[in-house]
Amino acid sequence: MYEFTYHRASGLRQATNLLTKFEDAKPIAGGQSLLPMMKFRLASPSNLVDLNKIEGLNGIELTSRALIIGAMARHAEVHTSPLVQQGIPALAALAGLIGDPAVRHRGTIGGSLANNDPTADYPAAALALGATIVTTKRKIAADEFFAGLFETVLEPDELITKVSFPLAKRAAYQKFRNPASRYAIVGVFVAKRPSEVRVAVTGAGSSGAFRLTAFEEALKSRFHPKSLEGLTVPAEGLASDIHASAEYRAHLIGVMARRAVAAANG
Repeated sequence: MYEFTYHRASGLRQATNLLTKFEDAKPIAGGQSLLPMMKFRLASPSNLVDLNKIEGLNGIELTSRALIIGAMARHAEVHTSPLVQQGIPALAALAGLIGDPAVRHRGTIGGSLANNDPTADYPAAALALGATIVTTKRKIAADEFFAGLFETVLEPDELITKVSFPLAKRAAYQKFRNPASRYAIVGVFVAKRPSEVRVAVTGAGSSGAFRLTAFEEALKSRFHPKSLEGLTVPAEGLASDIHASAEYRAHLIGVMARRAVAAANG
């Protein structure tokens, strides 16, 4: 790990000012993504801006139309929250599958989305549920938020403050995970809303999470696993590594998608 200067921000204004002042500064929330990268010297920010003392960023609210989760809400809080379990049970279940207890009690939803790890779980949920990411500057639709491998449209001095998830009639997440890291080798989140069906995949894309429009179209007429029978995903463009080949991931996407639809149907 390279040398860095640590700053503890007491408010959003101070945090954004520090990020503006230091060109290569990075915000740190739970640190479950950034700190390992720094330890392996894959990232070397000279200044870290700690967001943990900023009040009002970890609340969870349920309205008649949406579930709103503060950016600093820990995975464990999302998993155990009665409001999340009531509003979008699939999201609570997803949070319970992230990492191990230590990771779940430190990692945050905002940090996960901002990092956009291609094997992370929340990006698939955000895409499938049609979430809106609210920042210190604007509101960004999930479809426009992710910009490639570990990349988002966030500006250097822009921070996520909360995420708004529209409520779904039915939703579920199924994950085939690495037994050691618990990252998704393939994860599929499906959501049925009154006006649309959305299917999003994580773990398999070489550029991060993505939507499966062909599966969405098939499920619009009948939201049932049988509607996906015979549909395949091309292996071209999918990730291939020591854990799974692109061809195997393509197969898993179909399996996980059918399981997710079955789970959403109860």
